[in-house]
Amino acid sequence: MAMNRITIPDLQQMKEQGKKITLLTAYDCLFASLIDAALIDTILVGDSLGMVVMGYENTVPVTLEQVIHHTQAAAATTNHAMLIADMPFGSYEASDEQAIRNAQRLVKEGGAQAVKVERGNELIRRRVGAIVQAGVPVMGHLGLTPQTAALMGGYRVQGRQADAARRILEHARGLEQEGIFALLLECVPLELAGLITTEASIPVIGIGAGVECDGQALVTHDMLGLYPSPVRHARQYCDLRAAIGEALARYRTEVKEGHFPGEENSFHMREEEARKLAR
Repeated sequence: MAMNRITIPDLQQMKEQGKKITLLTAYDCLFASLIDAALIDTILVGDSLGMVVMGYENTVPVTLEQVIHHTQAAAATTNHAMLIADMPFGSYEASDEQAIRNAQRLVKEGGAQAVKVERGNELIRRRVGAIVQAGVPVMGHLGLTPQTAALMGGYRVQGRQADAARRILEHARGLEQEGIFALLLECVPLELAGLITTEASIPVIGIGAGVECDGQALVTHDMLGLYPSPVRHARQYCDLRAAIGEALARYRTEVKEGHFPGEENSFHMREEEARKLAR
């Protein structure tokens, strides 16, 4: 059944009415369809696919072609959630022209409704402004930005000190001035996230940023328990890793012992045709 897709004005109205926004990641048509059917507001095809799907150590090696590929898969089975695609490292820093071209590819070829860009320094703000002026909605991303985690000393909470928090606040202000429609805050103190959320006129979505944000995001594989050691800021809602492990072990045992396939899993010829074959 067709549903109305969530739009930027819908998200803005949720903020104004105090209704929390939900965001989950998806990298294929199956998970995207399940998330969409659950009426999650936004789906992010994150460059986290590098770690979750590809097995990379971090998100840096992810290419634009890979994000387009996975966005196409997610777009094929969604018609409710706003679909947002990450701009991977190296796809927007070189020039306004590069940033615009690649953002437009994620929309035209990938099927995304918007893109997400990490960081908020002066260079990135110029790129964000150019993308927005070219007609592609942009979500900002501040705090822990995985693409440049090496510059931050690794995957650590950002903005614990007042000076660092002030820089994040200024970056948030600058990105909003450049026209972002929403901001993702990752792994920042809840006091800073609350301040930014109150000050910003756009929706602020947190992942490891406390309850005062306008919405919450999680990596789907974290919340489903598909990793043995979940990150602190994630909440595990079920343990699919254990359930899948049990199913795989049961399958192996039933095949080895001759219990699968059973009669209910088999097909037969008509008796007459079987006799002809036997002759």
